[in-house]
This record gives sequence, C-alpha cells and structure tokens, in this order.
Amino acid sequence: MEERVSIIGIIVENIASTDKLNALLHEYGQYIIGRMGIPYPKKELNIISIALDAPMDIINTLSGKIGQLDGISSKVVCSKA
Repeated sequence: MEERVSIIGIIVENIASTDKLNALLHEYGQYIIGRMGIPYPKKELNIISIALDAPMDIINTLSGKIGQLDGISSKVVCSKA
C-alpha cells in the first residue's frame, strides 16, 4: 500500500489519558516524522500535532485508537500522494 504524509491533530482535555496516548504513539513510532505539543493552560487542554509517513490503513487505525481515548479527540489531514 502506498504511503502518505499526514498530520494528526490531537486535542487532549483529559490529562489522565496521556499515558495511554503516549503508549499508542510509541507503538506507531516507526511511522512518526515529528511531534509538537503545546500546553494551553487558559483552556486546561493540550494541543498535539503528529506528522506521519505511513500507509493509509495505519494512519486511520492510529487516529481511530486515539479518538477512542477518554477526553481526547483527533482529526487527520493527508497529502494527495
């Protein structure tokens, strides 16, 4: 399957779920190009972006697993090729 470059945007509203999030990111680490996290204390949340180079099924699986974590939401943006 063809690999695509993508970004997963993540909003963390439940800090207690970050251990599970980090475990998932470690599990898929071979596909991660880079990661940026921004704490936003004013709204009591964290914003994380993950850049990936991976097959679409991996990207969708990771995003789905992230979205199932309590208090965490995610969205994906992919390159066309």
